[in-house]
Amino acid sequence: MVLLHVKRGDESQFLLQAPGSTELEELTVQVARVYNGRLKVQRLCSEMEELAEHGIFLPPNMQGLTDDQIEELKLKDEWGERCVPSGGAVFKKDDIGRRNGQAPNEKMKQVLKKTIEEAKAIISKKQVEAGVCVTMEMVKDALDQLRGAVMIVYPMGLPPYDPIRMEFENKEDLSGTQAGLNVIKESEAQLWWAAKELRRTKKLSDYVGKNEKTKIIAKIQQRGQGAPAREPIISSEEQKQLMLFYHRRQEELKRLEENDDDTCLNSPWADNTALKRHFHGVKDIKWRPR
Repeated sequence: MVLLHVKRGDESQFLLQAPGSTELEELTVQVARVYNGRLKVQRLCSEMEELAEHGIFLPPNMQGLTDDQIEELKLKDEWGERCVPSGGAVFKKDDIGRRNGQAPNEKMKQVLKKTIEEAKAIISKKQVEAGVCVTMEMVKDALDQLRGAVMIVYPMGLPPYDPIRMEFENKEDLSGTQAGLNVIKESEAQLWWAAKELRRTKKLSDYVGKNEKTKIIAKIQQRGQGAPAREPIISSEEQKQLMLFYHRRQEELKRLEENDDDTCLNSPWADNTALKRHFHGVKDIKWRPR
């Protein structure tokens, strides 16, 4: 199995294994799905952290309004009365004005937070350092865990306009957001390796050979964005160590240049007549008056 270290730009994303005989059309779609799936998990974790702190989303026409404005306009949060967390709610006002402030109690909050940490660990970039490959099944497992935690805390469900529910139903609208720019459509995804585009019409072995133990760094890119930057010859950590070594060397040479002390010439090892006096037996003779 060929091991692919997938990156976006210079940032590591995940590891993926594929046979050398894999069609690049299939492989590119698989990489894009895992990549986008990880982004979905990250978006859900971010929103669920807010859910644990401040409760469900307010209706769009009530977001950002003060209590006085809501009362003046006679607006009512009907879904807020239905979607009550298990064990009752604890009021914690959302300063941004996006959520209704009816947060879950401490026990239910810990259920959400624990599940969020577990889901983050599954799709974490640290899996690259650990040598663990991330598959679509692992991404789906993380999504199922998050969905289960929300159902436990909110058995009546979430409002249809809540971004968490929209993510689970694949109805999220990311247009005009930074998160939307990070998503790569499967039909527009490209893989690059060694400054060459891995064309979908070929097989992986056409580029990396038939050695199934090959490891490559593949960069995923949106079509039309051009070739990604090449990998640096040395890593940033190695570059730091190299610069530190040369800095220490320069400081050492500078100290040697400034050190003009010749007191070392009075040392015994610097005496060029020491050998002669040793053989004449006049070593360590001290003269003093009687």
